[in-house]
Amino acid sequence: MTEEFIRFEKDPELCQIFISGEVDLSNSGELRKTILGALKTTPAVKVNLSGVEYIDSSGIAAMVEGLQFANSHSKSFYLCDPSPQVRSILELARLDQVFDID
Repeated sequence: MTEEFIRFEKDPELCQIFISGEVDLSNSGELRKTILGALKTTPAVKVNLSGVEYIDSSGIAAMVEGLQFANSHSKSFYLCDPSPQVRSILELARLDQVFDID
């Protein structure tokens, strides 16, 4: 795991979360906590996936949980710039039709 697996930039209206490296069972809990924490304190969260080299089902589950939380609390949750690896996984699972992806 890299030193800056998760980095974020926050203002009153939007929290942008930047993820890099590999997202798997060893660190997906940290991702989940970061996403849910951001959703509790800002109206919109955007997760930048351009630096993600690999993601497993636990990482996908953390983002699905974020989307469910956002939907049930009238918040916005977006994914942006998925790396080719992440995009192919999202498309294979048809999650590209579930998430808002920029």
